[in-house]
Amino acid sequence: MKIKRFNHVAIICSDYENSKHFYVNILGCKIIQETWRKARNSYKLDLRVGNGNQIELFSFPDPPKRLTRPEACGLRHLALEVDNIDESVDYLKSQGIEVEDIRIDEITGKRFTFFPDPDQLPLEIYES
Repeated sequence: MKIKRFNHVAIICSDYENSKHFYVNILGCKIIQETWRKARNSYKLDLRVGNGNQIELFSFPDPPKRLTRPEACGLRHLALEVDNIDESVDYLKSQGIEVEDIRIDEITGKRFTFFPDPDQLPLEIYES
């Protein structure tokens, strides 16, 4: 088997409209398709991230909360690459989003930091 790339990342949110606003209007993801799935009482929002990556944003009635952050077993965080971390941090803060202090990756020497999405999913911005 030869994996070519990630196809998408799926995220389940607790408040669909709030998360849709966050990913589209604040993070700048582009809507590919929005689908209401009546049988599941759920939306599926396909979002384009950057130059071709994709997020599937799902709404389900009463999803369970994430138990711990970010060191639970399983997916730890979603990292988004940016050209200028200082501008990105300033922008996120101007949108009322709490951002951790910028750190240096001791292996690559690159700068990065974390911030939460509306459901406290840990998101990382990593400077290219």
